[in-house]
Amino acid sequence: MTAQDLTGLPLAHGPFAVAQGTAGDAASADALGRLSRKLSGPGALKKQRRLMTLLKAAVARIQKGDFDGGARRALEALALDETSGLAWHVLAICQEKSGAFIPALQAYEAALKLIPEDPNIAHDLSRLAQRLGYLEIAEKLILIFLAAEPGHADGANNLACVLRDQSRYGEAVAVLKAQLQLDPASQVLWNTLGTVMSDQGDMKTALTFFEEALRLDPDFAKARYNRANVRQPLGNLAGALEDLEAAMAGAEPGYEAAMMRMARALTLMGVGRIPEGFEAYEVRLDEALPDSMRVVAEAPRRPAGASLAGACLLIMGEQGLADEMVFGGCVGDAIEAVGPTGQVMLAVEPRLVGLFQRSFPTAVVGGHRTVRMNGRLHRHAPFVEDLPEGSRPIDFWTPMATLLAEFRPSVSAFPKRGGYLTADPERVARWTAELEALGPGLKVGLHWKSLLMTGARARYFSSFDRWRPVLETPGCVMVNLQCGDVAADLAEAEAAGVRIWTPPFDLKDDLEDLAAMSCALDLVIGPGIAGTNIAAAVGARTWLLTAPDDWHLLATDRYPFYPETRVFRRDFDGWAASIAEVREALDRAVAGEWNAD
Repeated sequence: MTAQDLTGLPLAHGPFAVAQGTAGDAASADALGRLSRKLSGPGALKKQRRLMTLLKAAVARIQKGDFDGGARRALEALALDETSGLAWHVLAICQEKSGAFIPALQAYEAALKLIPEDPNIAHDLSRLAQRLGYLEIAEKLILIFLAAEPGHADGANNLACVLRDQSRYGEAVAVLKAQLQLDPASQVLWNTLGTVMSDQGDMKTALTFFEEALRLDPDFAKARYNRANVRQPLGNLAGALEDLEAAMAGAEPGYEAAMMRMARALTLMGVGRIPEGFEAYEVRLDEALPDSMRVVAEAPRRPAGASLAGACLLIMGEQGLADEMVFGGCVGDAIEAVGPTGQVMLAVEPRLVGLFQRSFPTAVVGGHRTVRMNGRLHRHAPFVEDLPEGSRPIDFWTPMATLLAEFRPSVSAFPKRGGYLTADPERVARWTAELEALGPGLKVGLHWKSLLMTGARARYFSSFDRWRPVLETPGCVMVNLQCGDVAADLAEAEAAGVRIWTPPFDLKDDLEDLAAMSCALDLVIGPGIAGTNIAAAVGARTWLLTAPDDWHLLATDRYPFYPETRVFRRDFDGWAASIAEVREALDRAVAGEWNAD
């Protein structure tokens, strides 16, 4: 395995509030104790006294939480002997704990090559590889560790976590059940078994397992955090917040603490505690989170409360397409706030530039560009850097979602409007004509899944076959708006006698056409993904199927970001009921009873 094996792979992206079950910590007391014992061997002291002194000092720094100081001493040791596997291992631990994930991966790999007989290095490396989404590599490393340490509880647990994250749920359950036969009182194993269930949407069973983990160890922060993540969709929001706040008190510093703060922020928004929830949501930018965004700009970030009047403000879009649709609703407020003597520059996903520029003609709109350096997401706005000499310099930049706390301090502050973006009218006219050529009937656009269907995300989407009652609605012409490879789904519908028309443009990249098509259709239906968010943002009639823990509802019975969008709420095990409700509403729409919305 080379450094390229590790650094040449894409990092995983997913929801922030994900279940955690991985056991162990490279900087735990036990792990550091093992290192200290290795550094105290008499042979080592005689041969390389200076090297061992530096590494002992590094371990002492780690124990105090000074990971930068530990890394400096490990590097000094490597300057003395770059073949020291112990020095590479210590450096890797320091880099991992300080958030330098790619250098940490490379240092762990170097240590493993130099000390292949030490299975703990493979285990440490596997945990980090899993965190960064290198699941196949993580699985191989855990198996190396388990070959040397058969029956090791943490190793078996972490193998189950990797299998879970690859959606290999049956295999994960088998590993955990076998280990529980050996160690039935392991709170860690019961916790991970709960995460396997919650990833599949079986929240009631997951709750049982998390409660067993907490019975065995009431102070187990991860299990309390995970119980919160199932209490919320089961309707116990107060219990979820109570669990999260208790879990945060026992969280490990860094990634785990930030992850729990993120879950609390989402829950605060979900229970309608705004702007408190919006303010807490700033944790998404915490550098302890592997996917947090670092903005590269010559100007400083706008200080909280700084006046916008007359300012030149760069708004940086963040996260995915759907998020930029949701958060972009505040762009107009920012333009009004800077006033006629100010200027807004807006950096969005490049495929959205035309849509936003048309909608906000006084703004300067361009695409942002994102690169990963040392495992970190860095985003900048090349169009700002390329503005003609003499152009007005930027005073401040702000992340797009940060505008929510300022301009949407309450649910009543969300404007009552059909949409805030404007589709290209010529394209709308073109696709309206194309749809009319398909013959009579209500023209209904369909989305049914996300392009990213890994791990816990899959529980938020239904299999295509469940949509059959909607597809077979009399008086409707179904239009495929789902991007990605859906050939098998469309063939399944065709075999059942349902024709679904696919428009002749790239549904993933031609977002101007997707927006126009959404406006030309009578209705767009689907879960809360990029396509349905675009439809809602341009004011197309949109029906959203929302999950029970969708924070965007802000404790209302509607979607405040798109107040005219109709919401169909469902339980994780309630797809059949939700689809039946959509079918009933669609039958009424065919009959012209739109007011039933």
